[in-house]
Amino acid sequence: MALQKTLSLLLLALLTLLGLGLVQPSYGQSMYQRFLRQHVDPTGTGGDVKYCNLMMQRRRMTQNHCKKFNTFIHEDIWNIRSICSTTNIECKNGKMNCHEGVVSVTDCRDTGSSPAPNCRYGARASTRRVVIACEGNPPVPVHFDR
Repeated sequence: MALQKTLSLLLLALLTLLGLGLVQPSYGQSMYQRFLRQHVDPTGTGGDVKYCNLMMQRRRMTQNHCKKFNTFIHEDIWNIRSICSTTNIECKNGKMNCHEGVVSVTDCRDTGSSPAPNCRYGARASTRRVVIACEGNPPVPVHFDR
């Protein structure tokens, strides 16, 4: 009887954590994890063709096709997450869960000169305004809007 009660409480606790979004299911990749993989490189300085070619392959954006455009943000994840606490603005899709901030970035653009998986990219480093979509409680970045 005690074992059944313990198992019931553990199941209830797990379901509660899943509902709160504190535990991710083991299948797939969360939108936050995908955002981190595709857009965050806090230790990199980027800015050149070699960086874009290497990072786009490492981050699995050249496997089946060459992703046309991608931006890497060179800031600490806590600085990026703090953008989610700024005023809501409209996203390109019309939702009101976007936020803007100024960060150091490298923009990588496919040159079209090589097919996947050997894609080739041009690079441009800058400090500029970005717009990211955030979701959750606490809010975390889930989509690079522009």
